[in-house]
Amino acid sequence: MTQIGYTLSSEEHHPNDLVQHAARAEEVGFDFASISDHYHPWISQQGHSPFVWSTLGGVAHATDDLPVGIGVNCPIMRYHPAIVAQAAATAAAMFEGDFFLGVGTGERLNEHVVGEHWPEHPIRMEMLEEAIEIIRKLWQGGQQSYYGDHFTVENARLYTLPDEPPEIVVSAYGERAAKAAAELGDGFWSVGPQDVVETFDEAGGEGPRYSQMSICYAEDEDEAIDTALENWPNTSLPGELAAQLATPTHFEQASKMVTREDIAEGSVVTDPDPDTHVENLRQFFDAGYDHVYVHQIGPNQEAFFDFYENEVLPEFE
Repeated sequence: MTQIGYTLSSEEHHPNDLVQHAARAEEVGFDFASISDHYHPWISQQGHSPFVWSTLGGVAHATDDLPVGIGVNCPIMRYHPAIVAQAAATAAAMFEGDFFLGVGTGERLNEHVVGEHWPEHPIRMEMLEEAIEIIRKLWQGGQQSYYGDHFTVENARLYTLPDEPPEIVVSAYGERAAKAAAELGDGFWSVGPQDVVETFDEAGGEGPRYSQMSICYAEDEDEAIDTALENWPNTSLPGELAAQLATPTHFEQASKMVTREDIAEGSVVTDPDPDTHVENLRQFFDAGYDHVYVHQIGPNQEAFFDFYENEVLPEFE
């Protein structure tokens, strides 16, 4: 069954606003929500980056049964995996089963802040594999220890656990990572209708398949393009820059290469015609994703909610 979700964009909104947005998303009929976990925004114009675990506590009490997941957490540097295990167990207990944990190998933008060396991707994949093993071990209950190549856990026990452990959904953007996600995860997470989901399937991957569709809704398309360029130019940066740049200043410098044409012809839906949004969502579903969450770029969330409630979501009922 296909589901349409809403992106709680931590980089763009105050935590109290994110809580209100989650409640509004449930009210208008979104099936789930995804919330980002960053230490920094991509660019300073975005303006925020609250601590996601605190925000989740507010969301849990502002919603009734809206499933919410981290999209995604990096449990290998800024967080020790034992801490992620505790944080996610607490969130899952508060959401009473409506919580899932997305994990990935992270970006330098968020992880270098603790002063550790930023490893190459194959090493980060090794670290992620150990982290997932630790998290699952601690979710079993009882006192646990772990001695790996990258992490150590000594005599740790989680006393607050949910009735059932949450799903761990593994993020991947390339073929090697997609195969690892099939082996390690309870589901798959990517951005854009990419063919890596086919690699995940061919490698025997099971569970939900998540992807994000970035949009900027405004009644006038030129206004939408300008808003997206001002607030989210990073979506049009090529290659592995997103994983390697260290500060918002670096992203701002790189984003000077992005033009209005890049936004208009790129990965952001700016056309206010509801048929365009419906068609793009169906492209994701046709590509093999069954959970697509929509990221409305910019401050005008209420117009977006009204538009999707009245014009887009009814097409998928």
